[in-house]
Amino acid sequence: MSVNFDVIAQPRETAGKGASRRLRRTGQVPVILYGAHQEPEMLSVAHNELLKHLDNEAFYSHVLDLKVGDKATKVVLKDMQRHPSKPFILHVDFMRVSQDEKLKMVVPLHFLNEETCAGAKAGGLVSHNITEVEIVCLPKDLPEYITLDLAELEIGAVVHLSELVMPEGVALSHAPESDEPVVAIHGPRGGDEGEEGEAEGEESPA
Repeated sequence: MSVNFDVIAQPRETAGKGASRRLRRTGQVPVILYGAHQEPEMLSVAHNELLKHLDNEAFYSHVLDLKVGDKATKVVLKDMQRHPSKPFILHVDFMRVSQDEKLKMVVPLHFLNEETCAGAKAGGLVSHNITEVEIVCLPKDLPEYITLDLAELEIGAVVHLSELVMPEGVALSHAPESDEPVVAIHGPRGGDEGEEGEAEGEESPA
């Protein structure tokens, strides 16, 4: 992992909706830290600092350093509540990670050579059915994203979940029977077939 994230947090003693509203008025976001067989902790993080981190896609699928005073804890972002209509973060859940316990995380898919793949060059349309996948791995193996190279895909091609190439130590968490399509290359709308049909129709009477 090429990027490191330090999240500075402060302990908080009060809970409840009223306390959370007062905390947000001071520019802080209520945080819950849980996991690793330890008691949950109530913390807060500066809203502006959190927004800067969230601008980086890698923040969502990285092992982060959550710092409270002199103590640093390895965590991952597990849940986040946003305001329905305003650019505000209302609440965040961080989960402690243990180096010898596997994580279940959602990571994005990155599609390579999408605009230059064989199907696109032939006029086909690339359709994404899935843009992120749930994986299982140890913290040290957690990838920022999973790549899928479309370079050789032609019109009519479909790639399913089972065909994704996982990094070493990483596995998909989906059930084998739910082998959904990830991406497909469709033919162009109103393509050559219609033109050929018209041509054949003109020749038939003769």
